[in-house]
Amino acid sequence: MSEPRLTYAAFEKAAPAAKAALLAMGKAVEDSGLDKALVELVKLRVSQINKCAFCLQIHLNVARRLGVPPEKIDLVATWEEAGVFSEKECAALAWTEALVHLPLASVSDEVHAKARAHFSEDELMWLSVAIANINAWNRLGAGYRFTPPVPKKIPAAA
Repeated sequence: MSEPRLTYAAFEKAAPAAKAALLAMGKAVEDSGLDKALVELVKLRVSQINKCAFCLQIHLNVARRLGVPPEKIDLVATWEEAGVFSEKECAALAWTEALVHLPLASVSDEVHAKARAHFSEDELMWLSVAIANINAWNRLGAGYRFTPPVPKKIPAAA
């Protein structure tokens, strides 16, 4: 197991303005009206790609609290083959992966067109802000190996 290079608590103490800015960016996305469950699926996928255990655990917890179906949570890493995601969710996840992989390739017109078929220009902009925000958090969480929070118990389904 890798040892943390910096704890989340130490980050909060050393850089409260940076934490506040990242949280404010997340709050702006939350206030934008984008579907919260969709945003959590995006955050899960970005955190998987970036191998950020800290953010992945946080957004697994949030997705479960929001009632995202377990099969979507379980299969978001293989969303293209899973057959459980709507066309809109697939478009969002394709857009997500295109933005995360920017250093490797530019975003194709095809991916943009598919995203625009399901999202207004404003919605796609806010989705892009959500992706940028979780990418920033991932750089901190993965780079410093923040310890993932202990998941809270989820009540059993009735």
